[in-house]
Amino acid sequence: MRRRALLALAGAASLAGPRLALAQGQMKRIGVLMPNAESDPESIDLGAVFRQSMQELGWIGGRTARIDYRWGGGDQGRINNLAQQMVAGSPDVIFAGGYPAVAPLKRATSTIPIIFISVSDPIGSGFVQSLAHPGGNLTGFTSFEPSMGGKWLDLLKQVAPGVRRASVLYNPATAPYTNLFLDALKPVAPNYGVKITAAAVHDEGEIESVAASLEPGGDASLLVPSDAFTLTHAQPVIAAAARHRLPAVYAFGVFAAGGGLMSYGIDLADQMRQAAKYVDRILSGTSPADLPVQQPTRFDLLINLKSATSLGLTVPPALLASATEVIE
Repeated sequence: MRRRALLALAGAASLAGPRLALAQGQMKRIGVLMPNAESDPESIDLGAVFRQSMQELGWIGGRTARIDYRWGGGDQGRINNLAQQMVAGSPDVIFAGGYPAVAPLKRATSTIPIIFISVSDPIGSGFVQSLAHPGGNLTGFTSFEPSMGGKWLDLLKQVAPGVRRASVLYNPATAPYTNLFLDALKPVAPNYGVKITAAAVHDEGEIESVAASLEPGGDASLLVPSDAFTLTHAQPVIAAAARHRLPAVYAFGVFAAGGGLMSYGIDLADQMRQAAKYVDRILSGTSPADLPVQQPTRFDLLINLKSATSLGLTVPPALLASATEVIE
């Protein structure tokens, strides 16, 4: 680990020279807008990944670049205000995470380059014209691939074969694209004997209300797709699912690490690293219109055995063997 760290620092030092020359006269300015809370454990980890990735590319905060981080705390109103403030500051490039951050930035500027990660439907959301040819000032990395719907149901039924109902938990304000996920689930749900319903929540209190309403019958479950609101309120979601004995599959590994049953989704740290490369290319003169939007190719499966045991569920050995990480 120490040798890798030294090599990374050496690489950053070798790149700092050209970046310093590029930044002479005026330091490059990078805006970073994330919709979740700065204090979230995953926010801390992902922020560190981005900073390290930028350093390895020669963009060192306070030396070759000024990097301005803003965090929305899952509050869409706050995110909207932060987006306007960031655009008013006229940075050279903005890096944004998820629909809640990208949408207000898109409304606020058509000229400042924006690199995004974790956007489910960039075309349907009006962010880009096409994946291959974005055509404007935005490009980045998507978080959704249609086969994920069937994969989530398959995972759920392998671990909890008695499930007959699956409610998709989301906040319409921060995840209006959830219909994309529902549309992927509904055609395959009959194959698994599962009825899909949408469960919209608007505040933390509604998370408990939804979970409580699903409990009667013992055949209910939760599906929690990518959403800044549920990510910010991960612990209340996990606690409500455990309290009402609801098997659940989540989009992000932080849920499984925090006590949720399973997560299956993109590797956000990898997207952070890839996004840093796109930011570097923008700062070096490439237009976002010339950088294709990239779809996810790597998905991580995390299984929490302690959670499975508390729900009285048995995880098949083959599924355990296929997991990216098993939490005991």
